[in-house]
Amino acid sequence: MRRIRVLIVDDAATMRRLIAAALSADPALEIAGTAANGRLALERIAVLEPDVVILDLEMPVLDGFQTLAELRKTQPRLPVIIFSSLTARGARATLDALALGANDYVLKANTGSLEASLCHAREQLIPRIHALCARVAARERENANARERGREPRPGVRALVHAPVRPRREGPPARVEVVAIGTSTGGPVALAEILPALPHDFPVPIVMVQHMPPLFTAHLAERLSERSPFIVREGFPGAVLVPGDAWIAPGDQHMVVRRVGNEVRIALHSGPPENSCRPAADELFRSVADAYGPGALAVVLTGMGQDGLRGCGRVREAGGAVIAQDAESSTVWGMPGSVVRAGLAEVVVPLSGVAAEIARRVLQGRRGGRAAA
Repeated sequence: MRRIRVLIVDDAATMRRLIAAALSADPALEIAGTAANGRLALERIAVLEPDVVILDLEMPVLDGFQTLAELRKTQPRLPVIIFSSLTARGARATLDALALGANDYVLKANTGSLEASLCHAREQLIPRIHALCARVAARERENANARERGREPRPGVRALVHAPVRPRREGPPARVEVVAIGTSTGGPVALAEILPALPHDFPVPIVMVQHMPPLFTAHLAERLSERSPFIVREGFPGAVLVPGDAWIAPGDQHMVVRRVGNEVRIALHSGPPENSCRPAADELFRSVADAYGPGALAVVLTGMGQDGLRGCGRVREAGGAVIAQDAESSTVWGMPGSVVRAGLAEVVVPLSGVAAEIARRVLQGRRGGRAAA
């Protein structure tokens, strides 16, 4: 089997060696080459044809942002993973890079131990490389099959064959009272497309889990708020959910909602990670199902792993609905794919259709909206 070829781009020779040593633990990976700046990287990408690029942002000659901008002109689908630092400046820079077309990011370990840094890079980079390259491999297989059948290859990945979607129980659909969104890899870009497309007078609250560390979620909330028709904030204990508010779980804390009398309030806790995640979509979805019952609408977007699967099960058991993003538009079809394969999704839609599907379901029964089909 052909190994996955990795190009490492970082101006620090020690960091290039560390990443190469970390990735050498996986026999399925091959270091195609290294580059000390963006200009060299672009030249070597054309010659070496790597399957994935590990990219630093702060470099001489041509930095990571300029490199990304140039790369996406000719290589719109080549997976790029940013290797950034956990600082306020690093958080902003990483979000800028994701907006420019980077697929994912890994934080550099703040440790003086070489062994700990190697372990961190190995544990964080290798799964992401495999997840992102699996999408490319699927596209290549689809294109090869198309050529064998004498058809033109498709520019994207065809959606995988799913389990049948599970329709709602008999009877009219319940009125949606809350929208809960769970996402991970590719999520910041997905949220930046969905939230601005929702009505400015959105009649229910939105609660979200995006797998990100502290600092990152605060900056993401600020960016989404700037682009959206409503305010997006990090959740805090005791915050009351009201129509038109959007809340994102703070990094490294689980966010849940609890009904207190006639109000539903946010609570945070630092319990064990679930699905190796804190915050976890499962935690949020279960609490939403308990607080809102059939009025809950769960939306599972692009992301690695299967966080959200058990929570969606609880939402459906409570009579609520589940929307999942499709495979073709997902950066990684892990989270939504697990929900679809379990038959929990009521509808599977591309990213471009998620906002319209949310609005359709939320507005039905309000302002003369039509009932769901």
